[in-house]
Amino acid sequence: MTLRVTFLGTSGAVPTTRRNPSAISVAREGDHLLFDCAEGTQRQMMRFGTGFDVSHLFLTHTHGDHTYGIPGLLDTMDFNDREAAMTIHVPPGTKGQIKAFIESAGGRPSFPLRLNEVGDDDVALRTDEYAVRTFPVEHRTTAVGYALVEDDRKGRFDREHAEELGVPVGPKFSRLHDGKPVELDDGTVVKPEQVVGEPRPGRKFVYTGDTRPVDETVEIATDADLLVHDATFAEDRQDRARKTGHSTASEAAAVARRANAKRLALVHISSRYTGDVSDHLQEARTAFDGDVFVPEDGETVDVPFPDS
Repeated sequence: MTLRVTFLGTSGAVPTTRRNPSAISVAREGDHLLFDCAEGTQRQMMRFGTGFDVSHLFLTHTHGDHTYGIPGLLDTMDFNDREAAMTIHVPPGTKGQIKAFIESAGGRPSFPLRLNEVGDDDVALRTDEYAVRTFPVEHRTTAVGYALVEDDRKGRFDREHAEELGVPVGPKFSRLHDGKPVELDDGTVVKPEQVVGEPRPGRKFVYTGDTRPVDETVEIATDADLLVHDATFAEDRQDRARKTGHSTASEAAAVARRANAKRLALVHISSRYTGDVSDHLQEARTAFDGDVFVPEDGETVDVPFPDS
């Protein structure tokens, strides 16, 4: 089951020739989610082949380097005769601002568009297999982070043991795997726990948007398979990070270490570091023993299951 993350924009507020401002595409088994939508995001989507079939857009905050791409993307979808509905999830108190922004750029598209205002600790999206949850972050404006958290999966079905117990191959296998007992022809009852292992954890993807390092990120990112964290500056600009509501690479790494995250992606890289992120990597690797990287625009990461 696919969980694929494509980094469409990894720059800070100012784009560079190598990096676009913030946007991340997440494809999960047929669902296409977009996190933030900076200027030029639609071109990045075309360039890197993610497609425009986005069903949900999640905005971390309303600063332009996270939102200026929305009107153009909606217009392109409209020009392509889109009919499917789309939902834009926005931080608390910002629904009116985003609505006015979209309307000022040409009005609402012809396809159904819904604005969903979320809270600091809220479920923005709930499906049969996963939820996208919000968590509070610390920036210069109202902002939230998002965590895609999959439900636990069924335990492994021990077919060999089921056959040893006399369960015939067929529908009774499925019934047991669904957690229901079955009765055999001789009256023996086989219970699910006899042939099904413990539930297996799903995957967790966490995206902070712009933020200082905060305990709330540590909490929700505990055991995350991929944590994507603001790392606008290296340690040479630590004071600047504090003043502007951003994090340094080592601060992001400390969050990942405390959360026991498996992988850490450092994003929102200031344009002052164009072409050289070696300090980011060195500082982060000093503070975090897990896998850490600074993705390039267009880089795609497949997130595996924890037990794979």
